[in-house]
Amino acid sequence: MPIIKSAKKRVRVAHKATVRNARTKGNLKTALKGFEVKSSTNSFNKAFSALDVAVKKGVMHPNKAARKKSRLAAAAKAAGVKSGAKAEAKKTVTKTPAPKTPAKKVAAKKTATKKTTPKK
Repeated sequence: MPIIKSAKKRVRVAHKATVRNARTKGNLKTALKGFEVKSSTNSFNKAFSALDVAVKKGVMHPNKAARKKSRLAAAAKAAGVKSGAKAEAKKTVTKTPAPKTPAKKVAAKKTATKKTTPKK
């Protein structure tokens, strides 16, 4: 055990990071195995997302994640699974339009803001 106060803190911080990284790695492995067992769009999306999270948390190098994503996409294509981006693009999202103001109010605002100056 360290004696110096800052060294004790580094041990605590390193332990927290180890636990956090182990959880991220475990989730990644689970997601990748889930895709291997059941090749579906849902499992493909989860595996892709888990790779992105691992890169974001600094657990995996971005190039390694890109390589794994590429191989994952190739395996999904061979299995006949549609990728998440294409599947979500087909869904139509309907947005509710903003309520329109009545024409009378708009006309009243326009006339109220005009300055009338006498012409010479």
